[in-house]
Amino acid sequence: MLLKGDDLVFFVNGKKITEKNAEPEKTLLTYLRRNLGLTGTKLGCAEGGCGACTVMVSKYHPHQNRIIHYAVNACLAPLCSLHHCAVTTVEGIGSMASKLHPVQERIAKAHGSQCGFCTPGIVMSMYALLRNNPQPSMHDVQEAFQGNLCRCTGYRPILEGYRSFTKDGGCCGGKAQSNGCCMTNEHTQEHVNVTQKLYDQSEFMPLDPTQEIIFPPELMVLSKQPQRELRFAGERVLWIQPCSLEELLELKATYPNAKLVVGNTEVGIEMKFKNLFYPVILAPAYIPELNIIQNTQDGIQVGASVTLTVLGDVLRAAVKKLPAHQTEVFKAVLEQLRWFAGQQIRNVAAVGGNIMTASPISDLNPVFMAASCKLTVMSKGTTFIFPVQGSKVVAFHDLIQNTEGQYFSAFKQSPRKEDDIAIVTCGMNVFFKEQSNIVQSIRISYGGMAPVTVLATATCNRLLNRQWNEELLEEACTSLAEEMSLSPSAPGGMVTYRRTLTISLFYKFFLNVQHKLSLDLLKEVFNIVFFVVVLFQLDSPSSVQLYQAVPPGYSDDVVGQPIMHLSALKQATGEAIYCDDIPCYENELHLALVTSTKAHALIKSIDTSDAMAVPGVVAFISAKDIPGSNMTGPVVYDETVTCVGHIVGAIVADTQAHAQRAAKAVKISYEELQPVIVTIQDAIANKSFFQPVRSIERGDVAQGFKDSDHILHGEMHIGGQEQFYLETNCTLAVPRGEDGEMELFVSTQSASKTQALVAKALGVSANRVVCRVKRMGGGFGGKESRSTILSTVVAVAAHTVKRPVRCMLDRDEDMLVTGGRHPFFGHYKVGYMNNGRVMALEVTLYSNAGNSLDLSLSRALFHMDNSYNIPNIRATGYVCKTNLPSNSAFRGFGGPQGMMIAESWMSDVALSCGLPAEEVHTATFSLSQSISTSGQFHHRSQHRWTKRGLSIIPTKFGISFTAVFLNQAGALVLVYSDGSVLLTHGGTEMGQGLHTKMVQVASKTLGIPCSKIHITETSTNTVPNTSPTAASASSDLNGMAIYNACQTLLQRLQPYKDKNPKGCWEDWVKAAYFDRVHLSANGFYKTPDLGYDFETNSGRPFNYFSYGVAVSEVEIDCLTGSHKNLHTSIVMDVGKSLNPALDIGQVEGGFMQGLGLFTLEELRYSPDGYLYTRGPGMYKIPAFGDIPIELKVSLLRDAPNEKAIFSSKAVGEPPLFLAASVFYAIKDAITAARAESNLTGPFRLDSPATPERIRNACEDKFTKLVCSNFHC
Repeated sequence: MLLKGDDLVFFVNGKKITEKNAEPEKTLLTYLRRNLGLTGTKLGCAEGGCGACTVMVSKYHPHQNRIIHYAVNACLAPLCSLHHCAVTTVEGIGSMASKLHPVQERIAKAHGSQCGFCTPGIVMSMYALLRNNPQPSMHDVQEAFQGNLCRCTGYRPILEGYRSFTKDGGCCGGKAQSNGCCMTNEHTQEHVNVTQKLYDQSEFMPLDPTQEIIFPPELMVLSKQPQRELRFAGERVLWIQPCSLEELLELKATYPNAKLVVGNTEVGIEMKFKNLFYPVILAPAYIPELNIIQNTQDGIQVGASVTLTVLGDVLRAAVKKLPAHQTEVFKAVLEQLRWFAGQQIRNVAAVGGNIMTASPISDLNPVFMAASCKLTVMSKGTTFIFPVQGSKVVAFHDLIQNTEGQYFSAFKQSPRKEDDIAIVTCGMNVFFKEQSNIVQSIRISYGGMAPVTVLATATCNRLLNRQWNEELLEEACTSLAEEMSLSPSAPGGMVTYRRTLTISLFYKFFLNVQHKLSLDLLKEVFNIVFFVVVLFQLDSPSSVQLYQAVPPGYSDDVVGQPIMHLSALKQATGEAIYCDDIPCYENELHLALVTSTKAHALIKSIDTSDAMAVPGVVAFISAKDIPGSNMTGPVVYDETVTCVGHIVGAIVADTQAHAQRAAKAVKISYEELQPVIVTIQDAIANKSFFQPVRSIERGDVAQGFKDSDHILHGEMHIGGQEQFYLETNCTLAVPRGEDGEMELFVSTQSASKTQALVAKALGVSANRVVCRVKRMGGGFGGKESRSTILSTVVAVAAHTVKRPVRCMLDRDEDMLVTGGRHPFFGHYKVGYMNNGRVMALEVTLYSNAGNSLDLSLSRALFHMDNSYNIPNIRATGYVCKTNLPSNSAFRGFGGPQGMMIAESWMSDVALSCGLPAEEVHTATFSLSQSISTSGQFHHRSQHRWTKRGLSIIPTKFGISFTAVFLNQAGALVLVYSDGSVLLTHGGTEMGQGLHTKMVQVASKTLGIPCSKIHITETSTNTVPNTSPTAASASSDLNGMAIYNACQTLLQRLQPYKDKNPKGCWEDWVKAAYFDRVHLSANGFYKTPDLGYDFETNSGRPFNYFSYGVAVSEVEIDCLTGSHKNLHTSIVMDVGKSLNPALDIGQVEGGFMQGLGLFTLEELRYSPDGYLYTRGPGMYKIPAFGDIPIELKVSLLRDAPNEKAIFSSKAVGEPPLFLAASVFYAIKDAITAARAESNLTGPFRLDSPATPERIRNACEDKFTKLVCSNFHC
């Protein structure tokens, strides 16, 4: 568009910005990062689902006559929506160079920042809360974080650090909160050198609200001036901001296809991910008539531009003011708003937009429909008022208040409670004849049961003039089973579960109404009602962390001290530099991938003509542009694509937006091939396996089965898991212009592998390629091998165009092309005695590898017996070749899957024997000394529809790479003449604190403070041939390499120490320097005596084992399948901890990732291999509200490990499997629920234990009703 637009005026961190060419398609995030260079705000998902991009927006609100502050997702906020607003980013509230803000300081010192990529967003969410409420409650804090995700920490330290801002000042009320409870600290510990103190809260800077950034006075003046229509014309889009309802209606008549945008929470997603294009955008956010909120005779009238946050505030005030019987609808709306997206979305999403989206799974529309709310709809010259059930332009929305004798409830069922898309939602409204239980009218509406929100009209008609009793309930359930039908192929799947929910949720409503009727009519109230109808409560978590303190007299020994992550403060201020934060080169280009849309096909042609016509496009890169080899490993790439997401080519352009637009314009013609193999079952049917098939055998299996009292067979499927590192894969390739040299800045765990494969693709030797890794925003194994598929493409592009090229994948791209944790299927045959002792085991494991072998299986075989001693055992492992992107390493990598199947057969044995699971465990334990936890639990309460379960699960995790050659590490230690030390080693920092631990190792070895030691990055030009930072072995390997290098230096300095025993480190270094002593040293280490031979079933695959045990208690809702994590206690063996704060952080973070694996996270594919779950909107990792209400973590004391540096043990992967205790606690609760229906014995429960699987396993009269009607 060539139109001249208005100037966009706004402030960023107190600085005035006047943008004369505002681009409507540009988001605030892109503007901050690319135009202003403010890279503290991160891109995590581009859909408002992770919170990494959170900033605070402040503006004068003329309708509220005050300045408002609110957190927003910068990745969704259109730049043009910020006229006359003030934006505050993480850089604007504090810095290392000036002064930290208490919000930044506390998250860092409380050990709440690991990889740090999510930290700025969390900091800004907390900051925005404090600007509105300087002394919030803990509930306020938890609610503020509903739109933020963290994949590293497990959330607990973040909440504990920020608890110090709350009204109680951090007091846990005697719940044994971390860092010591003021009510129990005086009690003598059983072991005096065991402590809880990970940080000193008294060192925190106080919060002074009077010192915050003021709202720019100029904006206050501008905001109070008469408003006028604004227009911003971009390359393709015209943005118009009218200032009156009359103007809006005129514009809508002129541009009938224009989209109305207030928060951009839906249109932004449509334009980016659904390839929809809207050339004209109308922005009615500031129209006075659409921001109206006024009380009427029937209820409250709400303007269509009113945000959900404001709506919630208004309704809460009404609930406090009005009689209870008038506010049932208001309370129902508030209950739905509690779980509606995250705070950042609610702050900008409008009521009218929510209605007009007409989502089939809308949270609010079923409530509005059931309540007979009214819409006022306008167009130029006309006005309509009608009930909620249409799809026209909304101007006003009337919320109806209740009358006496009317009862209302709303329910939402979703996989995750916080910020999740509903599976089924409903609103239910019944009105009784005066002083009776006879139904006068009833409205029941459902979302998730049809393409639009629907009324159960037939059922409602059947219930008229009926008494509210068991007969009505039976009639209603039968009718709903018939009326709320779904096709077996209905979009969204979960057909049986969704149909069951319609009945289960009505049953909840029935009991709720029965309870209130009984109170109103003074009849008997049954206790069962309370447990079913009580609303989900977000409990404030409490926790304890215990570790063995450094003995008195050794306080100068930094090893064993809970030192803060060395980058934590930089991460909290946004000053920590990640790959995409590196400033753009002057002539830099951006790359976007072109990927296959078919799972198995032959490419017939590629048409790039439309793509090359997009402005700014420089080149299309394909296989023919590769100067070297297009082979990686044993795979030869040709014209055949073998998965959806297979990289076909790439577009290089001047901006990321142009590159991505052009990539979508590339047209590929395919000839589809068969078969398309997606699942393990597909692979088994087609005998599609990689070779070799591995097996392990011990004892006489056949004789073991003969000697057993009983034999059982069972199966279990374990779903895959996306690593979901907050920082997606990113590469910046810079050709150096001579001798084929290339410098790469990469977010990778494998610098040397990246170097080698790029060199191979470019046709140069490895010494021409330098790979540099400053830090990663998470890795978890996902950047061990799969990061190279991007870095090689970017390097080839940079070589071709002779300019720097950058690519950071969007979340949906990253999830599409990189694969994740391997799905597993296990079949087992178990022979056991009457006392539960397992005598013989035969297991067959199938792993879904995807379209290449990558890293697969062997660790699962080594861990298939977990901690148990089975005298006769045989295991066989098949690696399935399928048409999915290659799966790869993910924390624990095969080990958790192998151990999960082991616990499945242990569970089956316990259920078959009728014995407690812990007795069966004890009968088969291989550990000479069990690690136990303590605690008091309530088991299997409460009544028919709420059950509790308990489970204790051990883990035994082998430490070493199973590929022997990888068990090596190098280090380079440089001592400068001023005494400072530069440390370099082969490991990479991805949040686990490896660099921090390595500095501690060097500090202890050299006898100098940590402050004198610095690590800049990991680079292939300082330490060559490095192994990936993986297998939990990096501290062991690199720590020993550093130790060896430091010992060499100490030997060289010893003569100068002897000459000057009273001198200091600087004196000795300077003396050595003037004496021309070499002050740098290389260190090297390889783990001794490793190797396993599958042919002979002999050898030593691991250097040692890490042990742990966890006990968890859960509570399940048998009607919906939801569960609450009530309690978890963990004891973890980490040897002599190098850093208890980091190790406890790894335990908690690993546990929460395991919680996601076993109870929440599901990758969903179509039969054609298309990944549905490609971002936080559809793929749900654990959130703040998923942590156990009580969490206790203890590091095993007095357990030194002589096989690793300073008697420590690895900690990264071993804790993850302990989350299986939650899974088996859920299974224990389901067992109790099934007993109510007289169902006993083993039953299959696949992982993850989603609400769908839990509900379907709790078989009862409602599931039977659906199945009988559905012909299950």
